[in-house]
Amino acid sequence: MNSYITKTGDTFDSISFNLLGNEKYSVEIMKVNPHLIRTIIFESGVIVKIPKVDIKEESTLPPWK
Repeated sequence: MNSYITKTGDTFDSISFNLLGNEKYSVEIMKVNPHLIRTIIFESGVIVKIPKVDIKEESTLPPWK
């Protein structure tokens, strides 16, 4: 598991997008940081644990391609 030190204005969604490539992993980040679950916008200097996730490439092609 890695960690990330927040910058002012970070959110779970922005951290997820910037580090893992997709906002959908924000739930996984919240699960390993239950003590931060009520935080909407982070101040700088907060240590957030970043779990290892199975990042799957999503196809942008329609299903018939």
